[in-house]
Amino acid sequence: MKTLIENPILKGFNPDPSIIRVGDDYYIATSTFEWFPGVQIFHSTDLINWTLVARPLNRLSQLNMFGNPDSCGVWAPCLSYDNGTFYLVYSNARRYWSQCKDVHNYMVTSDDILGDWSEPTYLNSSGFDPSLFHDDDGSKWIINLQWDHRQREVGDKLNPANYFGGIVMQRFCEKQQKLIGPITKIFSGSPLGFSEGPHIYRRHGYYYLLVAEGGTGYEHAATFARAKALHGPYHSDPNGPILTSINSDASLQRAGHADIVDTPNGKSYMVHLCSRPLANNRSVMGRETALQQIEWHDSGWPRLIDGDKLPRDTIEFNGAPVADTLTNRFDDFDSTQLDINFQTLRIPLSEDSLSLTQRRGYLRLKGKESLGSKFTQALVARRQQSFIFEASTRLDFIPQTFQQMAGLTCYYNSEKYYYLHVTFDPSLGRILEVTGCVENEAAQYFTNAPIVLPPTGEIELKAMVDHQRLRFAYRVVGKDWVTIAIDLDYSILSDEAGAGEHANFTGAFVGLCCQDLGGTNHPADFDYFHYHEYVS
Repeated sequence: MKTLIENPILKGFNPDPSIIRVGDDYYIATSTFEWFPGVQIFHSTDLINWTLVARPLNRLSQLNMFGNPDSCGVWAPCLSYDNGTFYLVYSNARRYWSQCKDVHNYMVTSDDILGDWSEPTYLNSSGFDPSLFHDDDGSKWIINLQWDHRQREVGDKLNPANYFGGIVMQRFCEKQQKLIGPITKIFSGSPLGFSEGPHIYRRHGYYYLLVAEGGTGYEHAATFARAKALHGPYHSDPNGPILTSINSDASLQRAGHADIVDTPNGKSYMVHLCSRPLANNRSVMGRETALQQIEWHDSGWPRLIDGDKLPRDTIEFNGAPVADTLTNRFDDFDSTQLDINFQTLRIPLSEDSLSLTQRRGYLRLKGKESLGSKFTQALVARRQQSFIFEASTRLDFIPQTFQQMAGLTCYYNSEKYYYLHVTFDPSLGRILEVTGCVENEAAQYFTNAPIVLPPTGEIELKAMVDHQRLRFAYRVVGKDWVTIAIDLDYSILSDEAGAGEHANFTGAFVGLCCQDLGGTNHPADFDYFHYHEYVS
């Protein structure tokens, strides 16, 4: 049966894909940056239909991002499998927007990809995007970008290309659980510059090195190099990158950072990140994961199946029909655990911040720090995966001071968000307001005047997103919905807004939160959360 796969296969913020096949099962791991638990793992048996099945870094002992800046945290995980064991290596970036980076690299293992993963083994802090290569002789090697804090060129001091120190390799000793031996520089990059996200494969008598190049924006690309020996020297494909959207009007832009996998029948496929920008070239869903078929050319180099370098919107595949990709999830919070689609910021939320048992059938969030905090927020949210969607909730919240707030947020990071929330005014009592932080400016108010609410009773809140436009609505339970007469520029919740595409690496989320800036942990109870997508 011929099936047409529509890209991206992993919609919404899912960058830096790493793919493996174990028997008939395929798994993709993607970056999560400051969102906790860390790393998303998806499963498929046909490369067509994918399900989120695990987030392996789910303990503070494995991943502590307390205080991490926006777009730091988990960068470019590499998932691999050897002799009955799954391996995951990853970075925890503690500082980004600086001449020096503080990035620490770790490894965890498990004999069950859906089970508990080990405590982390520290690898190094010399750079980022580590990957693990298992050679045929049983040796294991860590490959990563090496960061050189010494500026090499006059110009933009924050341009990461000025600090690229090459792709380096060092042996990992399983017995000693550490890196041993010399660090070898194996690749200095191609003319595109700034190679990162390395993966090594052994094929056809060569070692092939696949790297992302050109930065994370609209000049992004994936490039192959190869060598006869593991330690090189590696020489770039003379045909240039295998994949890029640069200087094109392709609907999938920013294509790059890739990994490859072989099917049981010997076909090869590449997963790669990409984005689907709005009309104003802003990518609210961040960088997503797409799939392309590749073939090994007579020259010995891999090529996209059609011989082009542009990512294709669709690819033809022999397999089962594609499941409906639109999502409609209603969570009534009857479970004692959060739905797998929800994440928190930087750290897990304990009983002093979140409870699903203190009021059965409700998610209780206890007021913490502001939406601009990089430390403790009482916030749970899920990814946006479609250009048109609605999200709604029912809230029971009786604030006592203006410092207490709770409601529904459309959130990119601590400097880019919108917030529909219930709070308190000494003169008016319980009120509803719309605030937000737009393109790294101080938070501002968007409602001309507070909306006065009844002093008690549950309130329903709704966010309605249509590409670049966001509108909020509310209703007192039992009454009609009232749409707030404000059209908000939703596109500011994007990689490109604010500091721009080379400093923002996540995507838009929508979720629930509660603040108590007075420190009394005043709670808010949410009866449900409904996320519903529509055809674009």
